[in-house]
Amino acid sequence: MSSIIEGYNYDIFISYRQKDNKHDGWVTEFVDNLKGELESTFKEEISVYFDINPHDGLLESHDVNESLKEKIKCLIFIPIISHTYCDPKAFAWEHEFMTFVEQATKDQFGLKVKLPNGNVASRVLPVRIHDLDNADIKLCESVLGSVLRGIEFIYKEPGVNKPLTADDDEKKNLNNTKYRIQINKVATAIKDIITAIGQHIPQKEEIPKEVFKPESGYQKSNKNTIILASVTIMALIILVYFFVARPANSSKPVDKSVAVLPFTNLSNDPEQEYFSDGIVEAILDHLFKIGELKVTSGTSTKRYKKTELSVKEIGRELAVSYILEGSVQKIGNNVRITAQLIDARTDIHLWSEKYDRNISDIFSIQSEVAQTVARELKATLTSKEKGQIEKNQTNNVEAYNLYLQGRFFWDTRTINGLNRSIDYFEKAIATDPDYALAYAGLADSYFIQAYWGWIPWNEGVSKSQKAVLRALDIDKNLAEAHTVLGALLNYKEWRWEDARKELQRAIELNPNFVTAHHYYSELLDILRQNDEARKQINLALQLDPFLPVLHAVSSGIFYSEGKVKEVLNECTVLQELDPEYGNRSLYWKEFKIYCKQKEDLKALVALQKYLYMDTLKVTDSNIVKDVYDRSGINGLWNWLIESGLKKPNPDPLVLAIDYAIIGKKEEALDWLEKANKNPPPGFANINNMRDLDNLRSEPRFQAIIKKMGLSEYSKKE
Repeated sequence: MSSIIEGYNYDIFISYRQKDNKHDGWVTEFVDNLKGELESTFKEEISVYFDINPHDGLLESHDVNESLKEKIKCLIFIPIISHTYCDPKAFAWEHEFMTFVEQATKDQFGLKVKLPNGNVASRVLPVRIHDLDNADIKLCESVLGSVLRGIEFIYKEPGVNKPLTADDDEKKNLNNTKYRIQINKVATAIKDIITAIGQHIPQKEEIPKEVFKPESGYQKSNKNTIILASVTIMALIILVYFFVARPANSSKPVDKSVAVLPFTNLSNDPEQEYFSDGIVEAILDHLFKIGELKVTSGTSTKRYKKTELSVKEIGRELAVSYILEGSVQKIGNNVRITAQLIDARTDIHLWSEKYDRNISDIFSIQSEVAQTVARELKATLTSKEKGQIEKNQTNNVEAYNLYLQGRFFWDTRTINGLNRSIDYFEKAIATDPDYALAYAGLADSYFIQAYWGWIPWNEGVSKSQKAVLRALDIDKNLAEAHTVLGALLNYKEWRWEDARKELQRAIELNPNFVTAHHYYSELLDILRQNDEARKQINLALQLDPFLPVLHAVSSGIFYSEGKVKEVLNECTVLQELDPEYGNRSLYWKEFKIYCKQKEDLKALVALQKYLYMDTLKVTDSNIVKDVYDRSGINGLWNWLIESGLKKPNPDPLVLAIDYAIIGKKEEALDWLEKANKNPPPGFANINNMRDLDNLRSEPRFQAIIKKMGLSEYSKKE
């Protein structure tokens, strides 16, 4: 049977070790169940290659690798990952797993494909039937070039670690995993990948029918026939000339996507790390302003500092075609910067340059590098973009040096880091009072501190507003400043359309500025414009796929739309990127979702996990079990509310949400009105909070929405 896509022999190839099927036929049963699920998932038949004889009848005298290449030419490769599978000497590993990865990397779709929601998925879809040792996990990840993700079929009780079967009791399973649900997850993942692949099939160009309009009426003479034939032949000649005979002018547009890796610090002083990081940030800032380029943000590329991954592997993970890498060495007032641009698909070096300059030339070097990258990628710079790139925010090297240190600590997004960033930004401003970018950095630092409650909200907003208005007074075309102002107008002033204009202006000035897309998606979510909010957060994720907060925002938007599977998928990604933040987000959302689905036991387990993460007190987890045994899920919610009321400064918004979830509308509205007297930054989200849906028709809720100026945005698009 052939694949649903021309040129491929199968849609799915199942790879396994014979030992994992020999005893109880687990793999055979899995394949049978998966085929049944696929029949109900797809409208067309999906072909699955599964050979009960793992050697496929091949003899030692045969060229095993070449013989399997055609069979492995498939859309999705499913390895049954076990203790025995992770063995470089094993047949399945060497001749199936490794062969597929090599082939898929080079074919038209690549090893990884972009899903419709903007995320990236590997065409290797692991099915895990055992917990693996760290060495086995690293072995798999070294081949895949990314974190080992997969769908688990693992049954766990104390002392038990075996493949999950349909007869296992999920209530006894430590993971509460259900076999039937996992089969469905595999089929759904397959559908997502095949759908994504289908959207990327190149469409054959058709010659417009108008070029060859048939002559109407009866041909009265051979002369007319000859004329018609001549015209037709001439048209063909012209078409051949323009579409075939001029390859130099008809090449496909260059894929203008690039990532800038952290430059190596060659200075003997580790304290100079901020300087090499700052050079990268400055080059990125210039590249961001070029509208034709897709530039990955620095927060996603920093994970590749001192990486052992190849350029090809990094390019695949970031879904970019080009990589810029280099080194920085600063000695006194002299600096040496090397930069090289590499085609990540072929590992071919396109351009390299070494700059030995005085530190005072640092600004021109950064501009030169950015413009050279644009030229090599055949990106056209508008005069406006060129002017922005060549414009220096400061000509004071000392102020610039202080600004770089401020950004270095700002990137930590921690209390201490932001305090230090504020100190450096203020020193930069003292050195150059007209340094707009330093004012924008200061405004950003105060806003983030205030938003997360690390300093009083009103105090932080006031300081942020003062700094951002000064930045715009100096430079009205600074995207960073328009972005912070948009956030302040959104979360503090509730001036929705003014906030929209500021954020749109920021994106216009810097199409690749992740924070602008991030803040704009949050505004659109508040305004219940879910489709547009999804577009903006997807754009941010494309530019910075490894920034945890973006996946948290994406999860929240999915939650507003009631898309449960997508919510949990995003939380799972967040777990990998930031385990503590991700675990808390996942467990709390699981608790609420399972409550609504009336899956009480799963809700109980999720809440126990959340409380352990939140309070680090195992006793709370035990109390929860006792409360649940006595009073069920509603009892748990009441216990949570009582716990919140006992806190020194109970959060009115949290209590309002909790009361709304259990249906106590009057209590919920009471606390919502209390929160509205001194609204926290997250209060604006009530307009699109799914947990408050049962309050929307209440006059008291509508009065709050009206006061906030959100009445016209109170309905979904």
